[in-house]
Amino acid sequence: MTDTLPDDLIINARDEVAIRKHLALVALGKRPADRAIRIGRLLDVCGRNWHEDQEVVISGRRIAWVGPTGAYPGAVKERIDRRHLSAVPGFGEVHKHIESSHLTPEWEAALVLPHGCTWTCEASHEFSNVNGPKNLEFWLTARKAGSPAKIFPLPGSAVPPTAYEWGGGHFGFDEQQGFLRDELSVAGLDEVMDWPAVWNPENPSHERLWGMIEATFAQRGVVEGHAAGMRDINDINAFAGAGMASDHEAWTTEEVADKLRRGLFMELRPHSLQDMIKGLLAAGQQDWSNFALCTDDRSASDTMKLGATDHNVRLAMEAGLPLEIAVQMVTINPARHMRVTPWVGAIAPGRFADLVLLDDEKSLSIAEVWADGRQVSEGKAYVAEVPKIDWPEWARRSVKIQRTVTAQDFAIAAPAERQNVNAALLRPFHWHDEFITSELSVVDGLVQRDSDRNITKFAIVDRFSGEAKIAKMFWLGTGPKTPNTALACSMGHDKHNIWVVGSSDDAMALAVNTLNEIQGGWALVSGGKVLATVRYEIGGLMTCRPAPELDAEMVELYRQGETIEWMYEPTFSPRWWPGFPERLAFATLTCSPWRWVLVAPSPLAPDGFVNVSTGETHPIVW
Repeated sequence: MTDTLPDDLIINARDEVAIRKHLALVALGKRPADRAIRIGRLLDVCGRNWHEDQEVVISGRRIAWVGPTGAYPGAVKERIDRRHLSAVPGFGEVHKHIESSHLTPEWEAALVLPHGCTWTCEASHEFSNVNGPKNLEFWLTARKAGSPAKIFPLPGSAVPPTAYEWGGGHFGFDEQQGFLRDELSVAGLDEVMDWPAVWNPENPSHERLWGMIEATFAQRGVVEGHAAGMRDINDINAFAGAGMASDHEAWTTEEVADKLRRGLFMELRPHSLQDMIKGLLAAGQQDWSNFALCTDDRSASDTMKLGATDHNVRLAMEAGLPLEIAVQMVTINPARHMRVTPWVGAIAPGRFADLVLLDDEKSLSIAEVWADGRQVSEGKAYVAEVPKIDWPEWARRSVKIQRTVTAQDFAIAAPAERQNVNAALLRPFHWHDEFITSELSVVDGLVQRDSDRNITKFAIVDRFSGEAKIAKMFWLGTGPKTPNTALACSMGHDKHNIWVVGSSDDAMALAVNTLNEIQGGWALVSGGKVLATVRYEIGGLMTCRPAPELDAEMVELYRQGETIEWMYEPTFSPRWWPGFPERLAFATLTCSPWRWVLVAPSPLAPDGFVNVSTGETHPIVW
């Protein structure tokens, strides 16, 4: 056996055997180690114990030996003294959409690594819906180029999200089987969101979803769940019985307890984790091994303000959890759940040498982060090199609109000879079984908005076929009231067609054409001019540049947004606020608990207006 080891940036079984043989010899002192880091205190998350004056011995990117300082039997090429610091394992994300940072993976890594996040289980149905065939290639590119952040992709079950949608990806049994068979880093199946399709054999997505679940079971992968709005214990029992292993959508203590009792691994998100942890502690919760903290979606701008995984840990600590348990919830707990403990989750032999070094445990103050056996941050600064990636055309040219969109594309014609019509209305986060109706006036044969009643026009523009097929209708309480104004975005969870809302058809057309020119992002137009854009040139979801550059564009978008009067109507979601409607990007979701939604025109929903729970369609005016 030679000293030349395989490159372990991408994990595969054959190379893993060679690396493990080498690590065993290094641990026995029969081969020299590359470096040893002396630590004042080290947290063993497997036993939840602190150990004083420890050494972590590293070979390549992996840990070979851990124990008391001075006890290692072999030679070390480099010794590093950090006895004034405490060490915890690199933080991991059990469920995160890197796309929602709006940075490509190499730049997202540079943003979150100083906050301790060294590995992520990437919930990849976002980019999968843009370019499914290239999904794994996309997620492994940054790592192959040398990024120290580990990504464990979970191909999306929601590709497409429902049978009433189509676009850049379509995953079923064959695709999922190939992902899991060909890539050891693939941990399982991303959140199964279309619960009506899982339980109902008559749903047109039923067989596709069960094919993906079967392929995941066959390869011993994890089937991640998405039980939004699920409260009834009969449904929870059915959800768990169907094989869903987790849920990250719980909002209350009672909901968490009901789902935990039925065996679901609970992934707590920042917006509600403090209330849930406080409630669980008050109820006497003792065992936290079936919990993780997860980010799910967080923009680069918010990460710059709040932090990354470290922010989640601090919230848990503020809610009453000891640091040791909170750290377990972002290290060993998610690693065990996702079955990636051979590589991450603990400061232990065989794992990647990822350490978060603290200068104050009580405040979780991070002094340094080490990843792949080398220091990557000092304080809040990223000090490692960001690999330069020339993303190919398939990533850069994802907005495929091969014509000029016009104002006529957004016109809604009235039935002949009508002065008034009935119109179907939606509003953001409208989770009712029935849509809203209202009477609207007709001018020159076209149905009109009514800004006095907070009624505007909303449209979904297909960005995948080249034809820019458009579904449009009226929405309540969102978008601009300022005349001749529109806002458009190419990030529309989860299908990521372009959505546009506006007070005039001309403004809507200008906003969409602007996004086509810049290949995705945000466009705000008013008075015939483009006021602000934010560029997401990679997949229409992300940009290949540092976080501060992206944040500067978002700041300008918000600044220009303050010059616009925005409509507002309360709805079910507690995170739907007045002002600039950034969360409209999430209002195009089609998963439970959504019922009536607007999607791009499809064979099963020619006008785009469909109840995704039942398949029922309805005219938008009558």
